Amino acid sequence: MTGSSDSTFTLDTALVLAVGKPTATALGKAFGMLTVADLLGHYPRRYVQRGELDPVTGLLPLGEHVTITAEVVSSTQSEMKNRKGWIVSVKIRNGQGMLSLTFFGKTRMDWRTRELAPGVKGIFSGRVSEYNGARQLAHPTYRTFEGEREEAEKDPNNEWLQRALIPIYAATASVSSLILERSIDLVLPHLGDIDDPVPADLRVERGLLGHKQALQLIHRPELPAEWQAARDTLRFTEAWILQAALAQKHTKSRESHTTPRVPEPGGFLERFDAMLPFVLTVDQEIAAAEIAVELSATSPMNRLLQGEVGSGKTIVALRAMLAVAESGGQAALLAPTEVLAGQHLRSITAMLGPDLAAELMPTLLTGKLPAAEKRKALLRVVSGQSRIVIGTHALLSDNVTFFDLGLIIIDEQHRFGVDQRESLRLKGAQPPHVLVLTATPIPRTIAMTVFGDLDVSTIRMLPTGRQGITTVVVPLAEHPDWFWNIWRRIGEELALGRQAFVVCPAIAPKEVEEGAETVPLPPEDAPKALTNVETTLAGLRRAPVLHGYRLEALHGRMTSDEKDQTMRAFAAGEIDVLVATTVIEVGVDVPNASAMVVMDADRFGVSQLHQLRGRVGRGPVPGLCLLVTDAALGGVSRERVDAVQGTLDGFELADLDLRLRREGDVLGDSQSGAHSSLRFLRVAVDREIIESARAAAFALVSGDPDLRTLPALRDAVSRRLDESERTWLSKS
Repeated sequence: MTGSSDSTFTLDTALVLAVGKPTATALGKAFGMLTVADLLGHYPRRYVQRGELDPVTGLLPLGEHVTITAEVVSSTQSEMKNRKGWIVSVKIRNGQGMLSLTFFGKTRMDWRTRELAPGVKGIFSGRVSEYNGARQLAHPTYRTFEGEREEAEKDPNNEWLQRALIPIYAATASVSSLILERSIDLVLPHLGDIDDPVPADLRVERGLLGHKQALQLIHRPELPAEWQAARDTLRFTEAWILQAALAQKHTKSRESHTTPRVPEPGGFLERFDAMLPFVLTVDQEIAAAEIAVELSATSPMNRLLQGEVGSGKTIVALRAMLAVAESGGQAALLAPTEVLAGQHLRSITAMLGPDLAAELMPTLLTGKLPAAEKRKALLRVVSGQSRIVIGTHALLSDNVTFFDLGLIIIDEQHRFGVDQRESLRLKGAQPPHVLVLTATPIPRTIAMTVFGDLDVSTIRMLPTGRQGITTVVVPLAEHPDWFWNIWRRIGEELALGRQAFVVCPAIAPKEVEEGAETVPLPPEDAPKALTNVETTLAGLRRAPVLHGYRLEALHGRMTSDEKDQTMRAFAAGEIDVLVATTVIEVGVDVPNASAMVVMDADRFGVSQLHQLRGRVGRGPVPGLCLLVTDAALGGVSRERVDAVQGTLDGFELADLDLRLRREGDVLGDSQSGAHSSLRFLRVAVDREIIESARAAAFALVSGDPDLRTLPALRDAVSRRLDESERTWLSKS
């Protein structure tokens, strides 16, 4: 590893100039690093005190590359039985458990057994695999503290060997933590002055370090207090740069011009409101008013409408469609599944009534429509005859042309990627208004990061007359005999003339439904085959307690016509029990469905469970949701399920979900880009930091959209966002 030793580096210096071509190539392949900023932005995961063990709790995850400090317990060498060569087997412990190291060679490796003698401590890196039921690292890289002490005695001036705190970096099989550490050693001493992206007054107000000092101390601290101060500075800097980028997007979107959409007296919207058999809730009224104001403006609306399951988002969105239709415009509603798209068409047509439906001609467009029906639908859309167009990804096709696209409504936006939403937006002659719907309540911190450039409307209140839902956890780990009680309870609901859902995470053995979260089991839980629709349906049809009832399946492998016919039959009461996957998660509205059984409930996320149970209790009788789980009491999997039983408040569950899950890439690849993972910022706990950074960033950008007064911030925004992230910000 060689690099320039007499140059001064900037954050934009090409990495090849700093660490040499071989290392730069490896870093680029492993992490997408191109510049010094990319390398220095790869912060340590943790630090270990030289010579001390660093306990890592729990089982190491299979397949992942890990770096741990440990002590050698035993080291043996033996000749392989089935082929020529030798094997060295080493047992190490890190204070929590034992791990095996395995090395293969063509000749004896006495030198390795001497290096890894019992009692030797060091840092070991490799990919976790399993052999005979035990975790192991095959051919790991390592460095021993004993070996480093010997080197330090030979070279007392070697600063790397004198380092008390050793940084441990996220690594890969080709680029170890040691390579990263030494690469950064080549850069830090030659780093030139850095203009700070955070203004001086804001740094003083929050007690932050300078940016260069923070980078130096995060990578090379001498005391824990130093990396902690650096972490706090870089955490706020990360929030500040992200919020500045969102503020830029929000401000510049207001500079676009579009056609105002203002309803007329006696027009579609007024006629629709006069027909409503109920009064809108206060939350619906407020959201509708916010949307109406923005639709009447000359700059395009970009608004997120979030609401509880069954809170009435669809009617608010329909009123927006009618306001656009009065000026001759069209509204396109993009739904993630054909089942949901068909449900939207039926419910919107029913709400409009025969007269308005005939004038507005709601049209369904999906990929599996018969050719003749698709041609008719396309003609209605291009001619403007259809003012309301509802569809799936088929709306994004090149052959779909709108007469005057004035409003885009994205339902369950998390199911769509950036490019898909952008291709629909570009179908408008002028920038259309955009309304994003989600029935998954979004924690405020997520709203300020993932959707930070959107204005947010929230509907919390449920319409009057909605019945409650009783949620009960069925813990088969403690009470396996309760399994048959589930079906007896469902039989009681059916005997009253009601209907039920049974939800499974998989379609068939080893075939998971697309869109199902299937949360991974924590290491302490034994793997278990997912419950599937095919096997469950066959078993329930044989169950005496359900004898005589009509049971059918619904899942993503069925054709569009099959799914539509099944849903229509269920809605008409021709099917008593629908054994389904998560295709029924959102939008399905069958008032007579009073009960739901969710199998393997611990394999779904908290928010998804909340969405699923929202399919029952929509009619005149209370709903019942049974969450069936094998998860043991006290584990994270069980905690998720118990949390859903404990409250019907989706916003409370969304916050809990954020705290329970691994945060990882908050923005997600489909929402941003490949390198969008937050480094230090944690939306689950850093609300104050995010709010403070957001307020300051929006105040700055409102008066200086191009950040001319703070070029360091402008450069940091550009540097932080790779090409795909800039695409996300410009399109979302």
